[in-house]
Amino acid sequence: MKIDFGLYVKNSAEAVELYQKAFGVELGYHVKNPDGSYFHSELSKDGHGFSVVEGQGEAAMEHTVTLGVTLADESEVQKAYKHLAEGGTIKESIGPLPWSPCAVTVIDRFGVLWYITAPQHRPPDDYDPNMPWDPSMYKKPE
Repeated sequence: MKIDFGLYVKNSAEAVELYQKAFGVELGYHVKNPDGSYFHSELSKDGHGFSVVEGQGEAAMEHTVTLGVTLADESEVQKAYKHLAEGGTIKESIGPLPWSPCAVTVIDRFGVLWYITAPQHRPPDDYDPNMPWDPSMYKKPE
């Protein structure tokens, strides 16, 4: 199991620059939105890091920190989801994403926002974050 965290902020491009200066982290894999903000960015130093994403709207800004857990496989994701969803709120339904065969976002009954996933990979080269996503579009990495 691996636990990471992600920050959902307004002005993500400025935030990335600030964190690079403050912590000496390097910008790794990233995808930008058309306006120059980050759809996804990975910052790291000495093998440790976090992600910074452009928060969208009032609802997204309720939880500016997300705990991300990568579990061994889809069955472990299903198990964690079952328990965390009890009395919680499902933010993104369980299923495939461009970068994961199985993932879910849920707020547990204590108000903690969790992103739970099976081992991830880079999205396909032709992935466009501005196009609507459909789980049938999932491509297993080669």
